[in-house]
Amino acid sequence: MSVEPVAGGTGARYDVALVQDAEHRRWVIRCPRSAAASAQLEQSSALTALLARRLLLSVPVVKGWVALPEGGRAAVHHYLAGRPVELELLGPGPGLTASLGRAVASVHNLDVAIYDEAGAATYDAEAYRSRRLADLDRAAATGRVPTGLLARWESQLEDVGRWRYKPTATIGRLTGEQVLVGEDEQGELVVRGLLGWEDARVADPADDLAEVVGRLDPDALDTFMEAYAHTRVDRPDRHLVERARLSHEMTLVRQMMAAVAAGDLDRAEEHAAAMRRLEQQTASPDDADDTTAGGPATSGAAPAGASPAAGLADLDDDQQLDDLVDEPVHLDVTDVDEIGQTQPMEAGPTGEQPDGSAEPGSGTVRG
Repeated sequence: MSVEPVAGGTGARYDVALVQDAEHRRWVIRCPRSAAASAQLEQSSALTALLARRLLLSVPVVKGWVALPEGGRAAVHHYLAGRPVELELLGPGPGLTASLGRAVASVHNLDVAIYDEAGAATYDAEAYRSRRLADLDRAAATGRVPTGLLARWESQLEDVGRWRYKPTATIGRLTGEQVLVGEDEQGELVVRGLLGWEDARVADPADDLAEVVGRLDPDALDTFMEAYAHTRVDRPDRHLVERARLSHEMTLVRQMMAAVAAGDLDRAEEHAAAMRRLEQQTASPDDADDTTAGGPATSGAAPAGASPAAGLADLDDDQQLDDLVDEPVHLDVTDVDEIGQTQPMEAGPTGEQPDGSAEPGSGTVRG
């Protein structure tokens, strides 16, 4: 039997370890670092247990719990094989990009009653819009949000017509690290599973598309959206992509405010600098002329073909799943209760993390 901690970044919500038992089965143990993380882990475990019977995709289903000395419980689930995907390098046409579109749509097609049964949060469109406006107001009060971005974001949030959508079952956020990719029977790369359900909720489907819209090139995004729309039971609303792009850009706001709350003013300034670069990259030519002439800096919509992902490049390290650890985890796996005997999927290639993500430079799917 072996226990291997998974190294990762700071600010993680969980400590994670990979365990191989005497029968060479591989397990993932996730230890919450806070009461809030513990509550999220409990709720997400209830949800994934229900989803495993309703999705064709693999999801992490908790098979047992470990009592922690300091209180609370750690969750144990099978290691799920697969490689993460690098969204920026996905290409157009049939293949992995289309498979990802269908996978996300299959989640959005779920009956919201499943989420209600699992105790997941529900937000209607107006409440969600108001919440984002309040977040932006708090960020503006710090003086770190560029006036051009602030004006454009406020305009989009105050346009009620953009926010008419049907609350949908969502993952809560979707990054390439959450996507597990493998080969189908024909040897083609397809999405095999999805990780990271701690933020799952009934809310705006645009949240799950934020990273996709922000990082795919236009042709690849067309492929994704076509596959997504064809798979959805309900027709996607006409402002879905606009809201997804806004959500992607406002990642900077959320992370800047998290840095402020943590007292990390240097990191907060880094996010503010990234917002200033984003403002420059998405400003219209007229805005640029006004700024050069000493006029007020205002920002319009992103120019055709422009990708705000460039302005978010500094955040790549922060976009990782919060499933990583900074120090080893020491657990007595003999204390695990009710571990299921179902055989896990075959382990992925060396270098993969037990949450399905790959270590830098090892096995990431690039298109």
